[in-house]
Amino acid sequence: MVTINHATDTRLLAALSAGSSSTRLQAALAAGTQADPALADALVARCAVEPDFFVRDMLTWALTRLPAELTVPKLVAELTSGRAQARSQALHTLSKIGDRTAWPALTRSLLHDADEEVARSAWRAAVVLVPPGEHGALATELARELGRGDRAVQLSLSRALVALGDAAEAALQPGLASADPGVRAHARATQRLLADPDAGFDLAVDEAKRIVALGPERAGSTAC
Repeated sequence: MVTINHATDTRLLAALSAGSSSTRLQAALAAGTQADPALADALVARCAVEPDFFVRDMLTWALTRLPAELTVPKLVAELTSGRAQARSQALHTLSKIGDRTAWPALTRSLLHDADEEVARSAWRAAVVLVPPGEHGALATELARELGRGDRAVQLSLSRALVALGDAAEAALQPGLASADPGVRAHARATQRLLADPDAGFDLAVDEAKRIVALGPERAGSTAC
């Protein structure tokens, strides 16, 4: 439940849940401009249910304008919510705040969440918040998701692994040797992106699938 104190603009709180998305967007913008800590609970609560992407993005911006010591505990509490959007948006906002005190809350269950949007948000947050010395362990955990989902999901995972740099190379090895051709192709495409971050993901995937189908030696002999 959102608590309203005397300093909070009740009209602004009402506008955050108005029927018009443009009204909600303006309210979120106003909340970020005011940067009133009294709005923190309302902003976090709205993130969990807001249907419009642009409004959610503005809500995140508004939360980044508030003191991290206030917002981070509230967002961490959302990570155990039964509502997938609450978890996903909290993770997204934590990645924008960048406060590493939230790192312990990024559990394995979030990295492997059944909801793909939650998992993707967890991957992005993890590579931002991971402390020094934990990159290898994180890369190993992320590599367990190789082969999961459609192009968008796989691209998100590859980008997260590439962001971990050299730590990802060893983590990719089990995937490169997997019996699952989809996992092998995704691992090989990620390996190519790691070597050449400017390479297009779709081209990397196509090449990886060709190599997996033909075998490295035959694929090399047919290359022009």
